[in-house]
Amino acid sequence: MASDSTMDNVNGRETVSLNGEPIVKRPRESVSQECSLRVPKEPQNKVTVVLGAQWGDEGKGKVVDLLAMDADIVCRCQGGNNAGHTVVVDSVEYDFHLLPSGVLNKKAVSFIGNGVVIHLPGLFEEAEKNLQKGKGLQGWEERLKISDRAHLVFNFHQAVDGIQEQQRQQQEGKNLGTTKKGIGPAYSSKAARNGLRVCDLVSDFKVFEEKFRMLAEHFLTMYPKLNVDVDSELEQLKGLAERLRPLVTDGVYFMHRALTGPSKKILVEGANAALLDIDFGTYPFVTSSNCTVGGVCTGLGVPPSYVGRVYGVVKAYTTRVGVGAFPTEQDNETGELLQSRGREFGVTTGRRRRCGWLDLILVRYAHMVNGFSAIALTKLDILDTLPEIKVGVAYKVDGQSLPSFPANMDVLTRVLVDYETLPGWCCNTEAARSFEELPPQAQSYIRFIEDFLQVPVKWVGVGKSRESMIKLF
Repeated sequence: MASDSTMDNVNGRETVSLNGEPIVKRPRESVSQECSLRVPKEPQNKVTVVLGAQWGDEGKGKVVDLLAMDADIVCRCQGGNNAGHTVVVDSVEYDFHLLPSGVLNKKAVSFIGNGVVIHLPGLFEEAEKNLQKGKGLQGWEERLKISDRAHLVFNFHQAVDGIQEQQRQQQEGKNLGTTKKGIGPAYSSKAARNGLRVCDLVSDFKVFEEKFRMLAEHFLTMYPKLNVDVDSELEQLKGLAERLRPLVTDGVYFMHRALTGPSKKILVEGANAALLDIDFGTYPFVTSSNCTVGGVCTGLGVPPSYVGRVYGVVKAYTTRVGVGAFPTEQDNETGELLQSRGREFGVTTGRRRRCGWLDLILVRYAHMVNGFSAIALTKLDILDTLPEIKVGVAYKVDGQSLPSFPANMDVLTRVLVDYETLPGWCCNTEAARSFEELPPQAQSYIRFIEDFLQVPVKWVGVGKSRESMIKLF
């Protein structure tokens, strides 16, 4: 009788050929190894992530600075020099836009990931300015690594950004309120697959030059009035390439070694914030990158299983720069008081920030997307003089309650906010260094936020310095 199975002997091991497919019998000693491979391994190191939970300007830099004190690696994963973080150390105020705030830790490596778009003149100018302020940035080039896959922002990207804003204003009577740093056009080049990356610049410059001229011509065709000095910018980039080359690394391999090697504390510093995310923010009044937790994976080459704690930074009230819906905005004396006491001006542009009450519907939505492990509540002291404080707890449109934060901005502009009114504390909190030292009403305000979000508050900020961040647990 014919059979589909035959017996053979290969290198002393018996094999069975089933329908022409050989099956090798494994030696017994390999069974334990096989089983161990099938048991999922817990990651050696996980990244800790700090993200903005509102429209930015929540004080992320201060939280990152606090955590970066004992970090081994501090990473930026998205955005560009449209973001701005202020860090105060030894009474010196440093402003960061592209450099991770953790660069002030001389024992840590700072890493700019592939998801960041980099304007090289801006990067080196930022470093020089901060070097003049104090000793914190000394030796920064020796402790900075930049992913070879990061895209570059060119001067014509910035010029295009300004032209696009002007066109929007002329055509629709409103602009997006961009920083004009070229971030949107650079990400557009990335998505259109004609962008240029760090690896292109530090490789064969003649090849880079050809691609650069083609990209410049592409934008000139789209915007005939664009003023582009191609030769001058190429000359500048050629010089910057030499300064850049020692900083460049294979970002994927760098992060893989950091995650799977010896024990390390790895911190990721988010730029912008949840409501500015290209997918989940108040579109179209958003930035051009993913500033929610998913951007950590795509912007650094980090597998999701290596993401550990995710901390959301929440200002004790709400601010927004530029245009767009703002349900809890207070265009009145209260808004003026928050603006003046909080010194609410944009770090990057100097623009005056719009101010309003804390919007917990908005923060809860950010938690849905990011899954915050805990909250850092900043600038509580700005509320010190208010006899009563309102908190947004529900949205209604045409008398109907909304179950969550709406996607449609036309709907968001029409919402009416239900507020919970809480008593103020009318005393100075800046000297407090523990939760117990805060006034009872301030403690109640914090507990109310925790109960509503069902997320613990881990830190409370009551001043500008690193020491003013009260740790609750």
